[in-house]
Amino acid sequence: MLDSQVRAAIAAELAVAERDRVPVDPLTDRYPEIDVVDAYEIQLINIRQRRAAGATVIGHKVGLSSEAMQRMMNVDEPDYGHLLADMAVDEDVPVDTGRYLYPRVEVEVGFVLGADLPGAECTEADVLAATAAFAPAIELIDTRITEWKIKLADTIADNASSAGWVLGKQRVAPGGLDIRGIDAVLTRNGEVVAEGRSDAVLGDPVIAVAWLARKVAGFGVRLKAGDVVLPGSCTRAIDARPGDTFHAEFAGLGSVDLSFE
Repeated sequence: MLDSQVRAAIAAELAVAERDRVPVDPLTDRYPEIDVVDAYEIQLINIRQRRAAGATVIGHKVGLSSEAMQRMMNVDEPDYGHLLADMAVDEDVPVDTGRYLYPRVEVEVGFVLGADLPGAECTEADVLAATAAFAPAIELIDTRITEWKIKLADTIADNASSAGWVLGKQRVAPGGLDIRGIDAVLTRNGEVVAEGRSDAVLGDPVIAVAWLARKVAGFGVRLKAGDVVLPGSCTRAIDARPGDTFHAEFAGLGSVDLSFE
């Protein structure tokens, strides 16, 4: 466990790394005593500071929601990060690759909430009742840690490696398709680079959103009407390079594009 001064210093270091696009050495190498609680508190320090500077939280993302990723990170539950309004990107506007250090993309079924979710007692039924629509999504992830040399506390402290996201135009209400059986295909410059299915996310993405609502409640956070929730990737993460154009196609849910200058 770290004291509050060390947590604040690490938060400041990560904020500068993101602003200046200069990565830092892994936190877990330099602070072997850092734990998950420390990491979430470090994440929240930077989120509070960004909100104080005018940023708006408009959703959350779940990471490490596949069995393979949990095995790789030696954990038995996902992690989460915040989505801020200034992180949103546009399908029709190429993003500046230079804004990021090591950008990657992930394919996800996005949730758009139409009502607030309960906190510690949230169930999967609550999630479905509160969801206004599912949407095709690509998450843009990045790390402020050198060359993605991360362990669990590194990524949590770094806002779960969040960097941006984009939603496609199509919306499907719950009940309009089986959320557990959506096949997804990602192409980069016209070539298939990843394929997966939505049940790669804990067997059902709804489970991930319910877990998230319960988890964030312990930190005084609630998921609210209008929030975007990204429950985790259907596929492995793919490196994004200058000039790349990505297209993600979801069976029954439409598509979404993301390109890089």
